Amino acid sequence: MLYTVMKRVVAPAARAVYRPRVEGLDNVPTTGAVILAPNHLSFIDSIVLPMVIPRRVSFLAKAEYFEGKGLKGALSRGFFGGLGHVPVKRGVGRAARASLDTAKSILDAGGAFAIYPEGTRSLDGRLHRGRTGVARMALESGAPVIPVGIIGTDKVQPVDKKLPRLHRVTIRFGEPLDFSRYAGLHDSLPVLRSVTDEIVYKILDLSGQEYVDSYQTSNAA
Repeated sequence: MLYTVMKRVVAPAARAVYRPRVEGLDNVPTTGAVILAPNHLSFIDSIVLPMVIPRRVSFLAKAEYFEGKGLKGALSRGFFGGLGHVPVKRGVGRAARASLDTAKSILDAGGAFAIYPEGTRSLDGRLHRGRTGVARMALESGAPVIPVGIIGTDKVQPVDKKLPRLHRVTIRFGEPLDFSRYAGLHDSLPVLRSVTDEIVYKILDLSGQEYVDSYQTSNAA
């Protein structure tokens, strides 16, 4: 229900106000399993991306959004759960594995799933080294990966601001990446690292960010 309202009411209104530039949308298949791999500059990235894609997209979201108490916690769970987001506990192996399994079940059913290779929001605007969850998801599911470059959302809602501002954003979708050549190698760390780096470098081409070969460790979003 919430997702339908967001798509049919909120998304058209937001597009009219923010007039996002969308490039390469025809690279996103309209049916079948697909993994979207965007850079992450702002909290609103998880809202902007589904806003411009005609099909339903689910995300990994930090578990804190689902664990709050009282009315605020209930509203948060309802919002993120209604959007199809999947909670993940950072740094907790079994919980993270369970979240990836849930994501895989969505892909196995022919759905679209988005995951930020950086693992968290960039605090300095640069593109950081990717974590290998996106590679493992791609190799285990066999789904193609669409790299995505998001530009300008850090101006709409900077890290230290709670309310969005008016600023035009650009979303660039790259060509699908096929990793079927690595089928069966999802437990090989060198392969996972290679696949992750390939995805991140494609994102870099699309976003035009400066790259830094270190992880973003903040728990900002």
